[in-house]
Parts: sequence; structure tokens; C-alpha cells
Amino acid sequence: MRFLQRGLTGLFIFAVTLGLLTYGAILVRGAVEDRMSQEARVPPARERVFSVNAQRVVTETLTPVISAYGEVKSLRTLEIRPAVGGTIVEMSETFVEGGSFAAGEVMLKIDDADARAAFERAEADQMDAEAEGRDAARALALAGDELRNAEEQAALRERALVRQRDLKARRVGTDAAVEAAEIAASAAKAAVLTRRQALAQAEARLDSSATRLARAGIQLSEAERRLAETEITARFDGVLSSVNAVEGRLVSANERLAEFVDPDALEVAFRVSTQDYGRLLEADGRLKTAKLDVILEDFGTDLATEARLSRAGAANLGGETGRALFAQLAEAKGFKPGDFVGVQIEETPIEAVSLIPATALGTDGSVLLIGEGGRLELVQVQLLRRQGDSVIIRAPELAGQLIVSKRTPLLGAGISVTAVEAGAEAVAPAAPEMIELSEERRAKLVAAVAANKMMPKDVQERLLTQLQAAEVPLKMVERIESRMGG
Repeated sequence: MRFLQRGLTGLFIFAVTLGLLTYGAILVRGAVEDRMSQEARVPPARERVFSVNAQRVVTETLTPVISAYGEVKSLRTLEIRPAVGGTIVEMSETFVEGGSFAAGEVMLKIDDADARAAFERAEADQMDAEAEGRDAARALALAGDELRNAEEQAALRERALVRQRDLKARRVGTDAAVEAAEIAASAAKAAVLTRRQALAQAEARLDSSATRLARAGIQLSEAERRLAETEITARFDGVLSSVNAVEGRLVSANERLAEFVDPDALEVAFRVSTQDYGRLLEADGRLKTAKLDVILEDFGTDLATEARLSRAGAANLGGETGRALFAQLAEAKGFKPGDFVGVQIEETPIEAVSLIPATALGTDGSVLLIGEGGRLELVQVQLLRRQGDSVIIRAPELAGQLIVSKRTPLLGAGISVTAVEAGAEAVAPAAPEMIELSEERRAKLVAAVAANKMMPKDVQERLLTQLQAAEVPLKMVERIESRMGG
């Protein structure tokens, strides 16, 4: 009985559960049919509005600047090469890297024993030539005297012959006397010819002695020049670099010992594009004598000086583009040959133009104007110059209007935007961040600056003075530590 009772109870529970499931299914089906029978309600669409950075276009007169980079070079550089070989017997104490010399100051001397001996031999040869010349002159004078004496004797013999012939004609003289007089006259004439030949030889000897004296003078001048070449002197005021010589070293002729550079006659060599080069030409094609600024950045301290365009490169080598220009520095204080510097050249001012960010200009030469209702409009402008992160355009119709200063691919004509305009007042540049240094850190920085031999003296003194202050610029400290590897 208990089994039957439990079976009926389970059957009852199963029937109730099945009934509840069937009722639930009917309710769900009715709800779905009711939902599907209703019309779909679409929410109202909203237009997306973008926030953009905007800038008001201002028409003004601007001076474009051509920026380039170049290398500082010396206008006067000499290689120290001895003309004669030998041993370096004397060297100036300042003949070292960076040593300075004044014009005419002796740099070094090479052993001149051989050159001095050759000079003395040349002097002796010249003395012999001079003595030979004097002897030839005396011999010429004697030959002239002997010739005159011989001519006088010939004249006497001729008169004696005439007298003997006259005596014979009067039948007083004899044929033998006349013949003897003729022989004597002939001998006197022969003596005259001999003396003339001796005179010619004396003249030839005098000419030969003059030639020998000239050769001796040339040899003496050459020996004197070679003796002077054993002493190397400075041709102008300058400093030495790439020194490769020590006292006592045996050097050969034309061996490179050092370079001599004029530190005050410097120029900067740089390249500009062909378009920029065309703007630096006069109407007749000559290069303008424009002024430019040369800037050297080092350890947070900028060295700047003025320069003037002097010339352009004659030709371009293979693979080079643009044009090579050279400008002479007005003041070379702090600059050294080999420095990598920046160059800025101011062009002629341009009127009625505007300066906008380069990000505001599209690749098609257009800008996005924020029109009425915040709608964007595409406007074409004339691009005149590119100035770093900005561009100079000519668009008089945009004067006083807002344009998008930073374009993105999401922006285009007809899109609604909200302009975020920069303040009209210029924001003053933030003061450099200053920090206080511990004594240990300050000592490391001072030691690093003092140990830098490549730094100009005035820059080094300025940095050491700044490091002694209570607060030091953070940017300067970071640069020094990056250079010292700390």
C-alpha cells in the first residue's frame, strides 16, 4: 500500500508540473506574438559634432627665414711640411695641439749642417768666380796694350819698308835691305794678328768668367734658400692642429708634420634647396650679399654670430642636390673649424600674407574654414613658404576668420564642429625648471665640465658659474649628465 501511495503522489506532482510548463509556454507565445504585432520604433538620429582646434587667420607682413645646417671651415689653412729632410734639433714649446704662433715666429728647426756646408761651398765658388773675373779683366787690359804696341811696331816697320824702297829708287839702297824691310814688316803684321787673337781670347775669357760668376750666384742663392728652409716660421697668426712631430725625430722632405689654421678667418659651408637658392639671387643672376645668423647649440648655451654670403659652389658632385653656399663669419669667438651649426637667412619681407600651422594645410593646398553654424568649408589657398612647423599662405578672403589648425582624416567639408580657439594673448614662455643640487652631484658636474677640453673657454666658465648657484636649470644638468654618461 505504501508503494502505491508513493506512486500516485509522484504521478500527481508530474501532472501538476506538466500543466504549469504548458501554461508558461502559452504565456510566452502570447507575449511574443503581441510584441511582433507591434510597429518598430526607431530612435531619432543625432548628428555627431567634433571639437577642433581653431586659429584665426591674421593678414600681416612677414619675413620668411631660410633654415639650413652647415659646417664651419677655416679660410686659411696651411700644412706644415719641411722642404728639406733631416733631424729636428729645435722645436718651440708651443708646437703642440692648439698651440698659437704669431706671424714670423719660429716653429721648429731642422739640422742645417749639410745645408750650411753647401752654402759655404757656394760662397767659396762665388769668390773663385769673382777672382777669375778680375783676372780676366786684367788679362784683357794687357792684351789690349800688347795689341796697341804690336800695331805701333807694324807701323814703324811699314815706314822703314817705304824708306828702303825710296832709297832703292834713288839707287842708294840695295835689294837685300828692301827684302829685309819687307820681311820685318810682314812679321810685324803677323804679330798684330797674334795680339788681336789674344785680345779675342781675353774677351772670351772675360765673358766666360761673367757666366761662371752668374752660375755661382745662382748656386749661392739656392744654398741660402735651402739653409733658410731648415727653419720653419709662421706665415700668419694661427693655431696648430693634427701635430705629428717631436724633437730629435728624423723627417723626410715634404712630410706632413701639422696643420696651421687661422682661428679668426672662418666661414660656414651649407646647402640649400634649388628654390631657396633662386630666392637669394639678384635680377642679373649674381648672389645677394645677404646677412645670416650662425647658431651653435652646446650644453644648453647657444653661440650665435652674424655672417655674410660670400660665394656659391662651382659645381655639384654626383648624388648631391640643391646648391652649396659659403658665408664668412663676422666674429669667430667660440667657433672652431668642424663645428656643426645652424644657419638662418632672412628673405625680403612679404606683405598681405598669413602664418598658419603646417597641420592646417592639406595635401591639395586647401584649409578647412569654420563657416556659419559651425560647418566646415574647403577653401583653396596659395602656399608661399614653409617655415618649420608653420607655413606662409596668401588668402586675403580668409582674413579674420577661423580655420581648423589641426586636420584629421575624420574632418571634411559639411561636418559640424565646435571650435576651440587659442587665446588672443600670447602666453609667456614658462621659466626654466630649477633644481637644487647636492654637494656630491654638484662636484661631479663641475668635474665633468672642467675636464671637457673640447668646450670653448668662455662657455666652460659660464657653465661653472651657473653650477655654483643655489638653484641650477634642470635642462642644463640633464644635458651634462647625458654627455658624461651619468
